[in-house]
Amino acid sequence: MAFNVQTFKTRTITAILFAVVMLAGLLWNEWSFLVLFSIIHFGCWFEYQKLIGLIDNGYQTINPFHKYGAMMAGYGLMLFFTNDWFIPGTEVSLHAIGWILALVGLFIIPVSELLFSKQLGLKNIGYSVLGLIYISLSWGLLLNIRSGAMWLPHDGEGALESVSSSLAKMSGYIIPLIIIGSIWINDTMAYIVGSFIGKTPLSSISPKKTWEGTIGGIILAVVVVGTVGYFSQSSSVWLWAGIAAVTAVTGTVGDLLESKIKRMADVKDSGSFMPGHGGFLDRFDSLLIAVPFVWLLLKLIV
Repeated sequence: MAFNVQTFKTRTITAILFAVVMLAGLLWNEWSFLVLFSIIHFGCWFEYQKLIGLIDNGYQTINPFHKYGAMMAGYGLMLFFTNDWFIPGTEVSLHAIGWILALVGLFIIPVSELLFSKQLGLKNIGYSVLGLIYISLSWGLLLNIRSGAMWLPHDGEGALESVSSSLAKMSGYIIPLIIIGSIWINDTMAYIVGSFIGKTPLSSISPKKTWEGTIGGIILAVVVVGTVGYFSQSSSVWLWAGIAAVTAVTGTVGDLLESKIKRMADVKDSGSFMPGHGGFLDRFDSLLIAVPFVWLLLKLIV
C-alpha cells in the first residue's frame, strides 16, 4: 500500500478535529461529556437504522414508534449507567430517569409492532436489540467509566488495595482519555506502518489494512501510552499499557465490524455529518467495541 500524502493529510485533519471535540467534552466537566455522547448516541442510531434498512429492506418498514422507541430505550440504557449523577439542584438521578426511559422504550417497540404491523416482527425487534448492545450499551459503559464510581478506593490490603488506589487516581476523565488516545495513536501508526512496510492483507473486509500495519499500530499505541503513563503515574504504568493494548486490539475489530456492515449495506460511508470524512459510526466504530472490553478489564482487576 503506497503512502498517499493527501490521504494522510485528510486523516490527520480528521483525527485532530476528533481529538479537539472529544477533549472539549471530556475535560470541561461531566455534563459536557454527557451532552457530547448524547449527540453521538443519536447520530449513531440514525446511521445504524439506515444501514440495517439497506441490508434488510424489511427494517425500512418499521413504524416511527418502533424507530424512536428503540432510540429512547437506548438512551435510557445509556443514562442507567451514570450511577450517582443528579440533575443540579434536585434529588433526581439520571440513573432513575434512564431506568424509566429504557422500560418505556422497550415496551413501545413490541406493542407498536403489534398495533401497526399486525404481527410481532421478531426479526426487526432483533435488529433493534442488536443496536442497543452495539451502540447504547457501549456509550453507557463509557459514562460508567467516566463516573469513576465503579472503582471507589478499596479498604482491603495488598494488591487489591493498590489496584483500587491506582484506579481511583485515574477516575473521571483520565481513563476515557487513555481509550480515545490509544485509538487515535493505533489508527495513525497502523496507517503509517502499513503504508511503508505493509504487505500482508489483514482481512478481505478491509483490503487496505495489513498485518504489519495492525501489529505496528498496536505496539506503538502500547509504547506511547505506557510512556505517558510512566511520566504521569509511574505506579500505574502497567494499567495504562494494559488499557492501550485492549483498546488497540478490540478497536481494530470494531473498525472491521463497521466495514463489514457497510459492505453488506453497499455504502462507502455510514453517513456524512463531517463532509468528506464519513458519519458517526465511521468516526466512532473502534470506540464502540473497545469500551466494553476496557470496562470488563477494569471490573476484572478490581
